[in-house]
Amino acid sequence: MNTNETQHVTTANVEACAEVFERIAENVNSVLIGQEAVVSQVLQCMIANGHVLLEGVPGLGKTLLVRALATSIACSTNRIQFTPDLMPSDITGHAQYNMREEQFVIRKGPVFTNLLLADEINRAPAKTQSALLEVMQERQSTIEGESFEIEQPYMVLATQNPIEFEGTYPLPEAQLDRFMVNVLIEYPDQSNEESLVDLVTTGKPADKLDTSSIEAVAEAVDVRNAQQVSSQILVDQAVLSYAVSIVRTTRQFEGISQGASPRAAIALIRMARAQALLSSRTFVTPDDVRSVAVSVLRHRIALSPDFQFEGHSKDQVLETAIQSVEAPRT
Repeated sequence: MNTNETQHVTTANVEACAEVFERIAENVNSVLIGQEAVVSQVLQCMIANGHVLLEGVPGLGKTLLVRALATSIACSTNRIQFTPDLMPSDITGHAQYNMREEQFVIRKGPVFTNLLLADEINRAPAKTQSALLEVMQERQSTIEGESFEIEQPYMVLATQNPIEFEGTYPLPEAQLDRFMVNVLIEYPDQSNEESLVDLVTTGKPADKLDTSSIEAVAEAVDVRNAQQVSSQILVDQAVLSYAVSIVRTTRQFEGISQGASPRAAIALIRMARAQALLSSRTFVTPDDVRSVAVSVLRHRIALSPDFQFEGHSKDQVLETAIQSVEAPRT
């Protein structure tokens, strides 16, 4: 057993947290049709206290996902549309001179919220993208030399279009590494798309992102409690070694020119704990690690030029790499 564990959670605590997040998932899925897997991964990341990089073409409901999630947990949300002329101060805030009081006052930017949607983050240059680095890592933002803490829970959900590159600025590795997971949001199937179109068009004259049909089923304190409970879920030493071995394998596996850093192993364990919590278990299994590995690793590796030329995808190579690591019997 991992000797670093100092506290143990009870089954009752884990089941209570899992029940709360099951209600949240049902709430979000009632308006975001056909994206159950995406919702599950985002909720796992929230429990693991991380940030999400969402990739998908426009019109798949990324903004609706954030609004529905914020409504479900009675938390605030802001949206930033990243553009080439966006300035760092437009994100973090700035000092503004108040002529009536004859002094400078701090005007906090949109990062001061619970759920921040950074829409098309790769549309802004690196200087603007980097304005999110401090808030994502430290949960605080510095304005004119003064640091301000961000209210918890806090999550950045950034989006980018995976097929459009004109006028974009690729995220640097340091920025990518701040995102706990890279979630791909795909087209819904025929049946779900029909349900979605019917829901949006029937009795509604405009394509409004309507979340009025759902109510809050949890509060910020429930999320913070789940994050604390998740951090205490047991990880056997063999399972921990398995997760680290998967990450280390990416550094020497055929077709991968750049492997994942130790931060990936930390994210892998945190996400596996969240998966165990959602499954109402007080311990992590190798299957928990395996189920979240691709989303944790896909944005942290680079394929070699020959593999890219041959048409291999990151997910295909990662699946092969993960399968090459022997899982412990627990």
